[in-house]
Amino acid sequence: MDEETGEWDSRDETTCLRAIRRFDVKPRAMGIPNQIEPDPRKIEIEWPVNPVPIEVQKNVGKLVVKRGDFGFLSDEEVGEIAKIIEDFPITLEQALSLRAAINQEKSVYSHHRIMNRKKELRRKYDNGSDILELAKLVDGPPVNVFRAILSARNFSKNRIKTLLKEPKKMNERDQEQFRIAEESDRVANVDQTETHLAADLFEDLLCEHFESIDVRFRRQNELMKEQIAEEGRPVRTPDLLFLDDLRINGIPCAWIDAKHFFGSALSFPRKKAQKQVDRYTEAYGQGAIIYRHGFCDGLHLRGAQKLDAGPVDLSLLIEHNENRS
Repeated sequence: MDEETGEWDSRDETTCLRAIRRFDVKPRAMGIPNQIEPDPRKIEIEWPVNPVPIEVQKNVGKLVVKRGDFGFLSDEEVGEIAKIIEDFPITLEQALSLRAAINQEKSVYSHHRIMNRKKELRRKYDNGSDILELAKLVDGPPVNVFRAILSARNFSKNRIKTLLKEPKKMNERDQEQFRIAEESDRVANVDQTETHLAADLFEDLLCEHFESIDVRFRRQNELMKEQIAEEGRPVRTPDLLFLDDLRINGIPCAWIDAKHFFGSALSFPRKKAQKQVDRYTEAYGQGAIIYRHGFCDGLHLRGAQKLDAGPVDLSLLIEHNENRS
């Protein structure tokens, strides 16, 4: 919405109207019950946001990312980053999440380049180079480099997948190098259990927040079960699908999706988010994405308002992360 005119951005006008009229459409979109008791109410809330300027993202990104370094950071390395960014209007958590996003994008866009060099990588590996040397050589995640080496041995995708899940089936050196690769790779790491646990807890706290202000909604798990039963697969499953006519900062909001990271203005995560937003707006209209670590003002998404987690009580999540550390 334009702050001076009070009108919605023309790019989002259609999705805003679709959100407002979603209870009047017959039949209603999947997930919206035919009967809602009492009827949907119009609820308006203010949600302050504090986006990170795009120039800050660009400058900090150059400082926190090193060639071939895709791993988890030691306390000492985190402290170094804290000193590096202390003159920028960005928090340490945002900078660390930005680093992860940049490395993830590098991982995606480096895949073909790494595979094109897989024979060279295998030769150097067989001649004694270790996996971290090779990762730095191609500036790619160590686990992806290890996959490329296995591929150069003409292993099938299924065999590679099996070996990575059951490393004991590899020879002794491969086991050791794969262990090193996993410990040094937070992007392509096979085990993402902890990441999912934190994301689920963030979603739970977000739900508690809207329950506390008496806004009704359906959760993703409900929608998934219903759609699998009716369609055979999940089709459109935002984290929260609102059953009231919610307006956030004056903008209609039919749904919210929670992201447990910083909303960067990088190409890959933006395209991924926009694809997801498009699925939801097609059925429900305008919604919002809430980022655990805030977002960059250079991130533009059609059909979704961007929010940070400021108003949400994150005490349990912070405690969880501290215990994990």
